[in-house]
Amino acid sequence: MHFFNYRGDVLFAEEVDLRALVEAVGTPTYVYSYRTLKRHCTALHRAFGDRPHLTCYAVKANGNLALLRTLAREGIGADIVSGGELFRARAAGFPGERIVYSGVGKTEAEMRYALEEGVMCFNVESLPELEILDRVAGDMGEVAPVALRVNPDVDPRTHPHIVTGLKENKFGIAYEDALDAYRMAASLPNIKVIGVDAHIGSQITSVEPFVESVRRLAELVERLGHEGMVLEHIDIGGGLGIRYRDESPPEPEEWVEAILPVLEPTGLKVIFEPGRSLVGNAGILLTKVLYVKETSYKNFVVVDAAMTDLIRPALYGAYHEVLPVERRGEGEMVADIVGPVCESGDFLAKDRSIERPRQGDILAVMSAGAYGFVMSSNYNARPRPAEVFVKGNRFQVVRERESYGDLVRGERFLYISN
Repeated sequence: MHFFNYRGDVLFAEEVDLRALVEAVGTPTYVYSYRTLKRHCTALHRAFGDRPHLTCYAVKANGNLALLRTLAREGIGADIVSGGELFRARAAGFPGERIVYSGVGKTEAEMRYALEEGVMCFNVESLPELEILDRVAGDMGEVAPVALRVNPDVDPRTHPHIVTGLKENKFGIAYEDALDAYRMAASLPNIKVIGVDAHIGSQITSVEPFVESVRRLAELVERLGHEGMVLEHIDIGGGLGIRYRDESPPEPEEWVEAILPVLEPTGLKVIFEPGRSLVGNAGILLTKVLYVKETSYKNFVVVDAAMTDLIRPALYGAYHEVLPVERRGEGEMVADIVGPVCESGDFLAKDRSIERPRQGDILAVMSAGAYGFVMSSNYNARPRPAEVFVKGNRFQVVRERESYGDLVRGERFLYISN
């Protein structure tokens, strides 16, 4: 569910007429809905009820500070994968004790930074990482809290680019090697083993892969108990999908009802790391029609947003619904919706049946709150778009549109003489 709906023939974000927003801010622009974000937080909290749990939002999905601060104030934690995301999370108000640090390539500098900030847990993904973290913590006179990320070899049945829990993926420690890895972790003087972790992929639309992954984690917890290891939490990762087109992902309550019977016997606090399911449908991308180009073979609607603003269609062939901000009822056409970037892969939609647009019309690319702006780039020297937060009948620019000056900020001419 989201709060982007038509009133008559005009698309609104909550109570804001998107035509007025574009007139004030321009395009391309990302727009986020506070009410949608709040509703999704509430749904996840309610799903777990009184069961001890912590929702750690995957910052990689959307790192806008206003959005992060909203989540922090809702009692959500943060799942980070870099020092930069840690900086953003702390700047937005997430306390260290609600931050878990994931990621396969943590540097020593990032480890030190995370220890200084008092993160709740490091999700360690390899034995070399474990050894380095032990040394870094020892040099600082600290003890690093650790969960080992286990690769359960579970097929999440999603796009191959966003699968993370199969044997051939780079993530985590192989399930069959996990017990020995935990024994090693327990032997290190500057490591405290507090949990077990897994994450199998993204945009998962059925409960079965989650149940299978959680079952393997619960079995590992039992084996670790026989080894005398007392854990504090079980981190089941994220990956719950959203509806982009005709998918039927489980509601949070359905998801929890499926996994909770497997988790309950462990007696451990549950941590989970949603990203897309919190923010995906809380955001849209607004773009202006520059040209309608009709040919004998194919029609093109050229807009001012591009793969530099939303790369998912070009990268994954991902589907995003595209709606007119103002409906006129002038019939439909089939067209590719493309951007100005000099790449044949620069498209937002292919062979899409849409209401026939006019030059200057505004289109809304839906379900763009996750992996949208956060994956944007300056390719073709394109300034990145603005970001706007809507709450009720008010809106605020929460990231200014980049200028041409921003494109060269930090660069220097070469003054080295021969």
